Amino acid sequence: MIPEQVHYITWPIENPHFQERSGEFSMRAPNGFGTVARLSGNRRRPFIIKKTIGWNDKGHPIYDIIGYAATREEGLMILSEYNRDPWDVDRAKITLQQLFDLWKEKKAPKLGESNRASMTSAYKYCKPLERKPYKSIKAFQMQETIDTCGKSYSTQAAIKNLWNHLDRFALELDIISKRYSELLTSDPVPETSRLPFTNDEIKTVWEHQSDPWVDTVLILLYSGWRISEFLNLKPEDIDLKEGTMKGGTKTKAGKNRIVPIHPKIRPLIERRLAEGGPRLISYNGKICNQTQYRIFWADIMKALKLNHTPHECRHTFETKLDSAGANRKCIDLLMGHVSKDTGNRVYNHKTLDELKATVELIS
Repeated sequence: MIPEQVHYITWPIENPHFQERSGEFSMRAPNGFGTVARLSGNRRRPFIIKKTIGWNDKGHPIYDIIGYAATREEGLMILSEYNRDPWDVDRAKITLQQLFDLWKEKKAPKLGESNRASMTSAYKYCKPLERKPYKSIKAFQMQETIDTCGKSYSTQAAIKNLWNHLDRFALELDIISKRYSELLTSDPVPETSRLPFTNDEIKTVWEHQSDPWVDTVLILLYSGWRISEFLNLKPEDIDLKEGTMKGGTKTKAGKNRIVPIHPKIRPLIERRLAEGGPRLISYNGKICNQTQYRIFWADIMKALKLNHTPHECRHTFETKLDSAGANRKCIDLLMGHVSKDTGNRVYNHKTLDELKATVELIS
């Protein structure tokens, strides 16, 4: 082990709180401040600047080496600056993993739950680069994480989105000066026809309503929720007495909207509520995120030999209302669409009765 000598921080003599030592006033650095120590031998920069970041199994300190200095005074200045803003000093060394962990702490909480889950899932495809200093990662290396993931457009888009988030954060911290993520590409979203469920397909779903998770397909078909809105519904958002659900996201017209419970799916909702989970749709007593739900959805479609996306339940709901001759204003209120008629949304008894009558147009 290299021998070291602990030095004292020196301060101007006019500060009365410090004790005198060899003609100058000094004090030990406060706990957690760090250490400037002289290394043995003839070195150009003999003073090591370090900070204790933990302890090993034997109780010995684990140090983060901040840098080296030619003089003790220079080392103390660097240490002081590091404690003021450690990212200023370490920005050239911070790794992808360290940046991602900091981003999860500082920025991710501001994102929606499903978006956070998507970013966390996408990070596993970036792990081959996690020990590299973030500043040294180039555009072609970011692109390689997308091209080699072996997944569809949605996963590729999530990886690209993660790099965008990390680059913006790194730019904010002065770690980088150029955002390579702006150069990334991913497979385009394939064009879809958004085919609604046919009557025969809906009949097939009803015939399997007791199978795991099939009830969720039926609730979506008769309510028109977006998948994110559906998974965010809390038990307190369900009013069985009034026969309504309250939720919604994305747009001003979509937030906090009321959707009547269709009589056919009321027993399904009551059973879900009886499970006592944190959400109407929970998984093993915990919140079910979109990634998990899409796995369940894929299993349902395979078992029932159907080929639909969750969003096509919403499309089916709107199509059936329109085919039944429902009032356009009521459809827009139920779907959370912006229109000239839904600008001043007020739910009174008349409106709720109209919405209930509209929902029940679906057989």
